Amino acid sequence: MKHIYLILFISQFGFSQSPYPQDYFRNPLDVTLVLSGTFAELRSNHFHSGLDIKTQQRTGLDVYAAAEGYVSRIKISHFGYGKALYITHPNGYVTVYAHLEKFAPVIEKYIKSLQYEKESYEVEVFPSPDELPIKTDEIVAFSGNSGSSGGPHLHFEIRDNAERPINPMLFGIDITDTKRPVISAIYAYPKDRKSHVNDIKTRKELRLIPNKNGDYNVEPIEALGEIGFGVVSYDQQDLAHNKNGVSNIQTFFNGNKNFEMDFKRFSFDETKHLNRYIDFEIFKTEKSRVQKLFVQSGNTLSMLKDVSGDGYIKVEDSTSSVYKIRIQDFEGNEAWVNIPIKGKKAKEILEGYDLQPTYYVQANESLRLEDKSVSVFFPKDAFYDNFYIDFAVSSDTLTLHKDVVPIMKNYTISYNIENYSEEDKSKLFIAKLYGYYKRPYYVKTTRQGDYLTARTKSLGTFTLASDTISPTIKPVNFQDGKWASKLENIKVKIDDDLSGISNYRATINGKWILMEYDYKKDTLTYSFDDRVISDSENNLKVIVIDNIGNSSTFEATFFRK
Repeated sequence: MKHIYLILFISQFGFSQSPYPQDYFRNPLDVTLVLSGTFAELRSNHFHSGLDIKTQQRTGLDVYAAAEGYVSRIKISHFGYGKALYITHPNGYVTVYAHLEKFAPVIEKYIKSLQYEKESYEVEVFPSPDELPIKTDEIVAFSGNSGSSGGPHLHFEIRDNAERPINPMLFGIDITDTKRPVISAIYAYPKDRKSHVNDIKTRKELRLIPNKNGDYNVEPIEALGEIGFGVVSYDQQDLAHNKNGVSNIQTFFNGNKNFEMDFKRFSFDETKHLNRYIDFEIFKTEKSRVQKLFVQSGNTLSMLKDVSGDGYIKVEDSTSSVYKIRIQDFEGNEAWVNIPIKGKKAKEILEGYDLQPTYYVQANESLRLEDKSVSVFFPKDAFYDNFYIDFAVSSDTLTLHKDVVPIMKNYTISYNIENYSEEDKSKLFIAKLYGYYKRPYYVKTTRQGDYLTARTKSLGTFTLASDTISPTIKPVNFQDGKWASKLENIKVKIDDDLSGISNYRATINGKWILMEYDYKKDTLTYSFDDRVISDSENNLKVIVIDNIGNSSTFEATFFRK
C-alpha cells in the first residue's frame, strides 16, 4: 500500500513540474529586470519573440551568457536585430541577445576579422562548437541600441531546438508584477448577415464599465445568431509604465470554456498570422490592436487552445446568457469582463448597400488586373477572404484599395515605362504614397527592359517617382586638413532625400575600413581601434549610393599621430 502511495506522489509531483528547466538560465544583465516589451506581445506584422529588458536608458551594460554553451551564430545587420549573438547550450536551447553595441573582445575580434575579409559591415556566420566556447557567467557582449531598436535595451530570447521562441519567464526568469491587466475596449462581431448585436449586423464597440475591484462589466446587449468578441488589453509590471502584452486570454459562455489564447511559444513561420488574429482594419485606421476571440479561416496560430465553435457563441431568441473573458499576465494577475446577453430578434431595419468596386478577389485563385501601363498580379492564397477590391489607374498613379486588408504573400506591381526617355527611365522607381501629403516612399524596384516591377505585402496608393538627386555626405566630428589625434572615431552624416541609401564604401589611403551605419542617426562611424591606419597623413574616401543608383563621393584629408 505504501508503494502505491509513493507512486501516486511521484506521479503527481512529476505532473506538477514545469516542462522547462528552472534555475538553469541566469539573468543576462546584472540589473533589476524591468521590461519594455514582453513575450509574444503584438507588434507590427509579428509577435514579439523575447523580452525587451531596459538598460537604464544607456548603452554599454555587461551582457552575460545565460548559461554555458558556444556561440553558434553571429549576425550583424543595419536593421532588425542589429548586432545579434546566438548561444547554443548543452540542454538544446538557444539564447539570443540582440540590439548590442559590441561583443566581448574575443568575439569582437572574430567578427571584425570576418567583416574586413568580406569588406562588409553586414555579415552572418555560424561558428563551430569549438571556435567560441562560452562559460557560465561570462560577459559576451555589451548592451546597445543597434538595428531597429527604438531605444537602448537588450532583446533576450530563449528558443528550442526547432528554433521556436519560448517565453523566457517559463524558465524561472522573474519579473516583479502585482498589477492586474487593463482592458480598454470590447467589440462584438456578428458572424454574418443572419446575426446581430443591438440591431447592428457589423462590428460594434460595446460600452465597457470598470469595476472598483479591477474587473469590468459590459452594458447588457441584445443579440441573435453567431457572435464573436474582440478585446483591447495590456499589462503593466510594477517597475515600468510600458503597456506590455498579456500572457493568456480565455473566454466562457454560460460557464463553458470556448476559447483560449496562450502566449507561451510560437514559430516564426506562423507569426505573420498576427494580422489575421487582430482586427487589421482597426489597427490600420485607429492604431489600436483588437484581439479577435474567435478563429477565422487562415488563422492557424499554435497558441490557440480549446477553441469550441471557432470561438463564436450562438445566441437564440428569448434566452439570457453570460459571456465572460478572463485575461491574465504571467504572474497570474487577472481581469474579468462580464457581458450579459439577451437573445432577441433584430428590428426590421431597411439596410442600404454601398456600391461595390468592379473587381472581385477569390482568395483561393490568382488574379491579374491591368489598365493602361500598369498591371497587378495577386498569387493564389495571397488573401484570407474573398472581397471586392478597388483598382484604378490615373496617369502613373495606381489606386489599389485601402491598406486595411491583411495579406499573406507578396504580390507584384508592374509599370510599362516605354514612353519615357532613356535618361528618365534610369531614375524611375515605384513608390507607395503615405500620409495626408501623399509623400512617396521607395518600394524595392527592379527593371527589366521597359518594365519596372515591385513586390509588396500591402495595399494602398502607388505611383512612379523619379530620383535625380545624389545622396549628401558631410563630416560630423572632424575637418578636412586638420589633426584628428584626439578622436576615438571619425563620423560622417549621410542622407538621401527620396529613394534612400542602398550602399556605401569607405577607404583610408586606399584600404577598406569598417564604417558602422546607424540609419536612425544617418551616420557612418569608423573606430580607430581597428588600427587600419599607421600613417600620419590620411586620405578618407566615402562613396554613397542611393536605391536608384545616384552616387556621391566625399574626400577629406586628416592627420593623426
